[in-house]
Amino acid sequence: MNYGMFGNFCPNRLLTWFQRASNLTYTCKLSRVRDMEHLVTGATGFIGRFVVAELLQQPDCVVHALVRKGSEHKLDQIRQQLGSNGQRLRALSGDLTQPGLGLSRADQQRLRGKIRHLYHLAAIYDLQADADSQQQANVEGTRHALQAARTLQVDCFQHASSIAVAGLYPGQFTEAMFEEGTDFNNPYFLTKHLAEKCVRDEADVPYRIYRPSMVVGDSRSGAMDKIDGPYYIFRLLELVGRFVPAWAPLPGLEGGQFNIVPVDYVAKAMVHIAHQPDLDGQCFFLTDDRHYSLAELINLIAEVSGLPGFRWAIPNRALDKLPASTIPTLARQWWMKKFLLSLDIAPDALGFITYKTTFDRSNAARALAGSGISPPPLPEYLPRLWQYWRQHLSPQRPQARIENHGVLLRKPSLKPYLMRARDHWKWNTKRLLHSQQALHDRVAGKTILLTGASSGIGAQVAHQLAAAGATLILVARSKDKLDAIAEQIQNEGGTAFVYATDLTVGDSIDQVCQQILKQHGGVDILINNAGRSIRRSIKFSLDRFHDYERTMQLNYYGSVRMALNLLPGMLERGDGHIVNVSTVGVQANPARFSAYLGSKWALEGWSWVAANELAHTGVTVSTINYPLVRTPMIAPTKIYDYTPAMSPETAVNWMLDIIITRNKRKVGPLGLGALTMYYLLPKTAETIVNASYQAVYEAPPEPRAKTARKQKRKAPI
Repeated sequence: MNYGMFGNFCPNRLLTWFQRASNLTYTCKLSRVRDMEHLVTGATGFIGRFVVAELLQQPDCVVHALVRKGSEHKLDQIRQQLGSNGQRLRALSGDLTQPGLGLSRADQQRLRGKIRHLYHLAAIYDLQADADSQQQANVEGTRHALQAARTLQVDCFQHASSIAVAGLYPGQFTEAMFEEGTDFNNPYFLTKHLAEKCVRDEADVPYRIYRPSMVVGDSRSGAMDKIDGPYYIFRLLELVGRFVPAWAPLPGLEGGQFNIVPVDYVAKAMVHIAHQPDLDGQCFFLTDDRHYSLAELINLIAEVSGLPGFRWAIPNRALDKLPASTIPTLARQWWMKKFLLSLDIAPDALGFITYKTTFDRSNAARALAGSGISPPPLPEYLPRLWQYWRQHLSPQRPQARIENHGVLLRKPSLKPYLMRARDHWKWNTKRLLHSQQALHDRVAGKTILLTGASSGIGAQVAHQLAAAGATLILVARSKDKLDAIAEQIQNEGGTAFVYATDLTVGDSIDQVCQQILKQHGGVDILINNAGRSIRRSIKFSLDRFHDYERTMQLNYYGSVRMALNLLPGMLERGDGHIVNVSTVGVQANPARFSAYLGSKWALEGWSWVAANELAHTGVTVSTINYPLVRTPMIAPTKIYDYTPAMSPETAVNWMLDIIITRNKRKVGPLGLGALTMYYLLPKTAETIVNASYQAVYEAPPEPRAKTARKQKRKAPI
């Protein structure tokens, strides 16, 4: 509609002009965040999800998210992530490609005059998308959103534009500049420029324009939804790192100037500026103060990832003698396209490696002054971006290999193995020269969790470790016994804490581990010493499957569950030691111990696999194969009174030795001899064990009913 001498101005815009001219404060109700209803296009997109979350931080804010009819379920995940705030996120059926966003008459009447802000975030952000689809989404979609803003009589149209509106402008582009944009050699750049032009020329309501630079993941978690912008460098460096060591000096191009901001900053800045008064009709660069050259960016990523970087950069002036069309022509070659696409890199991205445009965010800085909102320095959050990409977006992540039915090989680093070999010789030598000093050096200041600490080997080891300066966490069922041991340790000048729990109950283990981690911050050494032994022939166990369940619950499940709870902290610190107590029986395979040895074999199998997987992480898994030790656990079996057994003192020394050295295994001559015989002369070994089995009489167990009657007679009245 034409309003004469005022051109395309609408009455609302005239009112704004006259009120400002008369020094009146016209806020469009923008200063109030509470009691607001907003409409957001692109709410399910990457930036949109963060903007919605930021808006709903205000308790009385309601957000209407535009979604296609039948796609309302896409908001369910966002609601789940928002928790109780998600109840105020409502689906609004519509279509970006339809005039007026395709809103129904009923919705138009219901929302007219109630929508304070329309955040137009929907667009195609993809260098590989075709020109027609970008024209429809970016340009026509913006025009349709403006029509909806007029129909709904919104107070302000918040438009998410882009630094792409500058095109390839050679120099600094300010927030006051627009027409100066030039060289739109990509449909995305052109359509974003035309979309902003629509807002400037056709808006019938007050508007504000936001131009984010390259938006990357959340600076707090690193979360990102796709590979774009600087993530192309992640992929390229990862490929180079498979063939080139990190120390190799590589030459590289200095490249253009790149500006990067995290998505959480963009959302916070946009929502904050949207609610400030007297800023209508203005534009804001949501960019960083610092621009990085391509070489600087690559070296930052290389430093974080441990991949090769540029030791020296070739200046851009070296390319000045080449025709301007050289790089675009190179990007159009079929072999280059194939190579780049194999790396998930848009071929058109090659044309921006000498990007020369920089941006002045003075207006945004003024609008954000005093809010505490500013772009965080890239080096601070880049490690989180890399870690998230490596785990969730990299084609070399395990899920990607499964999806692509391919095997991707990576070059392992030799450094962890060299350090482990060095430490092996260092600590074994220290133990031989001065074992007490070596123990002190190894455990002083460390937090050690010891299960089965209420008696036997565990109790004696606890005293020795506490005397060496370790903080002991004693875990077992018997609290009274643990308290007595902890009191003795404290009287001797040591530090010990007691946690009584049932190690056969998974939930109890999880609960006590979380309590320990909360109160102590982490565990450096885990000693799975608790165990249960059952001596009974298989022929007498046919109706006693619970024997196998009891040994597995404590000896295997309990130990592994304890380790799984404590491993994340060890891996995060890059240091830890898990000691699993096993038995020589897994080498000698004596008769009558099928239930006990089955559980210990399972624990040893887990220990072997865990040790192999964790060898490069700084976490060590060790196993002690004790022979028969004179402890309370063997007391019920009378035949052991006449059998040679290791003294508890020697057993304690074995435990301390493996804590000092972190050797993979501690085993005696009996175990090595038995294992050798089983491999070299399996039938002979079997005959020897079977003969000894037949030679020793074993009384059958009493029936359960009879045992129950005995226990009932013994029970106090």
